[in-house]
Amino acid sequence: MAAEKIFYATGRRKTSSARVFMSTGTGKITINGKEMEQYMKRASSKAHLVFPLQITSQSNKVDLKITVKGGGESGQAGAIRHGISRALTQYDETLRDTLKKAGLLTRDSRMVERKKYGLKGARRASQFSKR
Repeated sequence: MAAEKIFYATGRRKTSSARVFMSTGTGKITINGKEMEQYMKRASSKAHLVFPLQITSQSNKVDLKITVKGGGESGQAGAIRHGISRALTQYDETLRDTLKKAGLLTRDSRMVERKKYGLKGARRASQFSKR
């Protein structure tokens, strides 16, 4: 019996980091040991992370085992989406053009700006008073 080939990729978004392990299968998605429906609460997050599978018609052809750390639900969904896209290119190189055109292979580098001293937030200063 031959060992099944597993494709690995890392995805990142904001402060979240996702490790995606992809293998051929029936479309089962497990995130941190839970089913996707149990782990992701928002419908928009679920739709966001399965988008690379839908655009490449791989929804029912691969199984995903995902470990994700850091950030909130939105950041984690983005990190998983990035990881799935990168794993799909390893799985089948012909899907690269489709994913690239959809902008799924680019790492979104936007992060929360740090709070500066003397201010109430990153850019929010205290209210100005004329008198």
